[in-house]
Amino acid sequence: VYKRQEPEWVTICHCKICQRATGAPFFVEPIFKKSNFNFWKGRPKVYRLVSEGNGKAIDVNFCTTCAIKLTLGFERLPDKIGIYAGTFADPDWFDRSPDNSRVIFADYAQHGSHIPAGYKVYREHAQTRDGSPIKPIIFGEHQVVGETLRLLLASDVAEN
Repeated sequence: VYKRQEPEWVTICHCKICQRATGAPFFVEPIFKKSNFNFWKGRPKVYRLVSEGNGKAIDVNFCTTCAIKLTLGFERLPDKIGIYAGTFADPDWFDRSPDNSRVIFADYAQHGSHIPAGYKVYREHAQTRDGSPIKPIIFGEHQVVGETLRLLLASDVAEN
């Protein structure tokens, strides 16, 4: 159960953990204040893993009945909760726009994945290990992941 409100931000993650967790090329994850969310029936099981990117724990919460992944908890962001967007009855109810979204782990995006124009794009995390923000890359045009995009990311020549 959650208080119906727009997420604080939306993360579109291309990391290997999210690819494995969803079976898809990327994961759409609206982020909410943890205080606005509560499980109303049952308690999920928790699988804890450590992020290779920042060394911090990530708690994957999943249903004990059907094993569907529900939420993510973060050691790095203890007051936030990430929701697996596909678990909502209507996964399109919240805004996903350049104003509130970011694409992370673009270096790990599968060939053929799309990076929309105007979105903040990060090669890996959006912050350093100490929490300092990383300057995003913002593409002026829609991008399709392939060798050309990988070269752009590596050289940071995209429009900023």
